[in-house]
Amino acid sequence: MNDSQIRPPCYVLGIETQIGLSLVRELGEAGIPVVGIAVDPDAIGLKSRYLTHGEILHKPRTDEGLAELRALGERYGAGYLLTVSEANTAWLIDNHARLGKITPLLPSKEAFAIVLDKTRTLEAAAALGLDVPQSACPRDWDEVEQLAKGFRFPAVLKWADPNAVAGALHAAGIELIKAEYVYSADEFLRAAERYRPVGAWPLVQEYCAGVGLGQFFFMHRGQAVRRFQHLRIAEWPPEGGFSSVCDAVPLDQFRDLQEQSIRLLQHIGWDGVAMVEYRYDPASGRAVLMEVNGRFWGSFPLAMYCGAGFGVLAYSLQGEGRMPALPPVRENLRCRMVATELKRLRRILLEPGKIRDRTFQVRPVHETVRFMMDFLRPSVRYYVWSLKDIKPFIRDVRNALGM
Repeated sequence: MNDSQIRPPCYVLGIETQIGLSLVRELGEAGIPVVGIAVDPDAIGLKSRYLTHGEILHKPRTDEGLAELRALGERYGAGYLLTVSEANTAWLIDNHARLGKITPLLPSKEAFAIVLDKTRTLEAAAALGLDVPQSACPRDWDEVEQLAKGFRFPAVLKWADPNAVAGALHAAGIELIKAEYVYSADEFLRAAERYRPVGAWPLVQEYCAGVGLGQFFFMHRGQAVRRFQHLRIAEWPPEGGFSSVCDAVPLDQFRDLQEQSIRLLQHIGWDGVAMVEYRYDPASGRAVLMEVNGRFWGSFPLAMYCGAGFGVLAYSLQGEGRMPALPPVRENLRCRMVATELKRLRRILLEPGKIRDRTFQVRPVHETVRFMMDFLRPSVRYYVWSLKDIKPFIRDVRNALGM
C-alpha cells in the first residue's frame, strides 16, 4: 500500500479561486488524498486532476452545511480540513467541535479576532515598535469632524473589519470600497458623509508610498518553521490592492523585518500560516505595516511554485503532528494572473483618470513591454494555467465567457 492510500484525506473548502486550486495542487503533488469542496458547481478547483474527490457544499455557514461536512467525513473518512476565506474560517472556529470525523486546522479564536481587526493589529504592532501608519477610526460624526481638522492628509480609507460591516452597507445600498484615497479634509468629509446612514466609518490611515511587500510564515508553538516573501510588481487596482504580478524575494533580504513580523505573530499568539503585509518604499527604505492576513492569500500560487509548502505544513504539522520534508524555497520565480493584468493594462492605457491614487506614475509603454516580455521569461508561472493541470484553466476561461 503506498503512502497516498494510508494517509488521511485533506478536505479543502473554497476551491473557486486560484488559492484553493493551488492548495489542491500542492497537497496532491505531495501524495495527499484531497477532497475538494466548492460552493459553486463551476469552481475551477473541481476540474483539477489532483482531486481525489470533488464535492459541492449546498448550505455554507449554516447548520445544514455542518451536517453536509459531517456526511463527507463519514463517506471519505477521518481527515483534516483547510479553508480559504475569512468568513469560513470564523464559521469553523465557532463550530469546530461539530464536524464529526473532520478536524479543521484553525488559529485560535482570539488570535483570529485580532488579525481580522486592522485597528487591533496596528495597536499590537505599535506596542512592539513596528513602523505603522498614523491611523484613526471615528466612532461618530463629531469624531469625523475633529479628525478632518487634525489629520495629516492624504489618507486612505479602509474598513478595520470589512466582514463586520458588509451586511449593514449592503442593506443601505452602499458600496463596500476596499481602499479610497482622500487628499484633503474636504474630500474626507464628503467621503465620510456617505456612511452616515449606517453610523459607521472606515479606518482613516496615513498614505504610505511604495509597493506591497508580503512576508509569509508558518508558525508552530511560537516558532517560525517556514518563511517566504514576495514583492508585488503589479497590483489591481493599479494604485494598490492585490497582486496581479509578484516576484519571490530571497530570504537573505529584509531579515530584520522578518524578525519583526515573527515577533508580532508571537505577540498575537498565532499558530499556522499567516501573511504580514507591508508597504515598502524603495526610495526611502521605509517598510510600514499594513495588515496581517490570517489565511492563505491571493498570490499563494507563487508560494506553491516556489516549494514553500504551507498547505503541506498545515496538514502534516497541525494535523498529523509531524514535520514534513520540504525542499529549499525557490527564490527566482515570478507569478502572474493574466486576466487581471489585462484589466489593469486597460485601466492604465485607456482609463488613467479612474486611478484613484493621484501619485501613481502612469507608464503605458513600460507596462505594455513588461506585460509582453513576461510571456517569454522561463521563470514566469501563472495563477491558474499549468501544463500539468490544464482543465482548471479551461473552466476558468469558460466561466469568464459565461459558458
